[in-house]
Amino acid sequence: MKKHSSPNALLWLVAIGFFMQTLDTTIVNTAIPSMAASLGESPLQMQAVVVSYTLVMAVLILVSSWLADKFGTRRVYLLSILLFTLGSFFCASSRTLTELIISRVIQGMGGAMLQPVGRLAVLRAFPHEKFLKAISFVTIPALIGPLLGPTLGGWLSETFSWHWIFLINIPVGIVGFIFTFLYMDDYRLPKAPAFDVIGFAMVAVAMVSVSYALDGVVELGLRRATAVLIIVVGLIFAGCYWLHASRKKDALFPTTLFGVRTFRVGILGNFFSRLGSNGAPFLLPLFFQVGLGFSPIKSGLMMLPAAVAGILVKKYVVTLIDKLGYRTTLMGNTIALGLMLASVSLLSGATPLWLMCVLLFVFGGVNSLQFSAMNSITLKDLDGSSASSGNSFLSMIMIFSMSLGVALAAVLLSMFGELAKSENVANHLFAFHASFISIGLVSIITAMVFAQLPKKE
Repeated sequence: MKKHSSPNALLWLVAIGFFMQTLDTTIVNTAIPSMAASLGESPLQMQAVVVSYTLVMAVLILVSSWLADKFGTRRVYLLSILLFTLGSFFCASSRTLTELIISRVIQGMGGAMLQPVGRLAVLRAFPHEKFLKAISFVTIPALIGPLLGPTLGGWLSETFSWHWIFLINIPVGIVGFIFTFLYMDDYRLPKAPAFDVIGFAMVAVAMVSVSYALDGVVELGLRRATAVLIIVVGLIFAGCYWLHASRKKDALFPTTLFGVRTFRVGILGNFFSRLGSNGAPFLLPLFFQVGLGFSPIKSGLMMLPAAVAGILVKKYVVTLIDKLGYRTTLMGNTIALGLMLASVSLLSGATPLWLMCVLLFVFGGVNSLQFSAMNSITLKDLDGSSASSGNSFLSMIMIFSMSLGVALAAVLLSMFGELAKSENVANHLFAFHASFISIGLVSIITAMVFAQLPKKE
């Protein structure tokens, strides 16, 4: 069968892949209470369903760009869709929490390659001057997915059952597989470098250690001293990787990448800013259902204003950055994002519904602008030789920060919940309010990272 390459078709394919991958990071959030009841678990102990998916993606993203360079973007993209679709089927068939977590791991294996391989295909298909517009187009669904996920998850779980939040991926996956086969070019390097197995192992252990420590405090009941020790082990492995990469020519992520100032600042800003904003899609559905007593559908619908704002703001991202520059835009918007997260602490059962919607609308707008600007500044100055590894590293940081953001939100919620009990605080919203203030402060402080960008940017 003859394949017809098309730049527009490529953008739509990658956009759909982004949507599938990001939708499933949050679609389970609104359905967590229903899933917990069905599986006989506590809804506040279900974060492993989210963390297992995002963590396995963060680990396998490390090899995604190398696989694309070695075997071609088209083949790897087809494999990723296949694994993602099979994982979705297994999730819907799960009868215990353990089965569901294992199925989410399989789903995450496919999801790990959707974003970085798709972004790499766009990077190689479009010239430098058209890259910002192209990547802005394909990241619109990536922003809509996490925001629309709670709405769709709430509607499906309440109208049908939570199993349908996974079953809907199957027809989309089949269509995506067919159109990828027909329309995606097979970009690859003439001779891919040898894979850095030792570096991969070091980075993987570092990420898993930190994520496991945070998740284990809440779900597994790890003592805080044990969790700190595991985090230290992870940091040691991260330090060992840096020493390893500094003396290895074909390291997984060459240290020369960090010689590019915009990449260095963009990566640090992405990581710390997303720690706060990525905790919101996990906390908000729980806040609305457990804290305010909303139904799953109403809880999900509360995220629609944020999704609408995310779409509207996308049209003005390029214009705003051209006018103000990356430095001014990111510094101001990061502070605004933190303030919007912290302002959720002002909401209660007495807050008018329209005011909640306005707050979430503004949050969706600044969140959309933040992600677009951060991703663009991180990659824009990389040349062809470093684009692949730089893109893979950015993808890893994005997904890893998502995993840590959920784990951090769960730790804060548990910690403030215990504090409320010890202090005999009657208001059950205290834990949620304190958690939102905390993740908001994390985002506000991140503005100092973007202050390191050149003033001309």
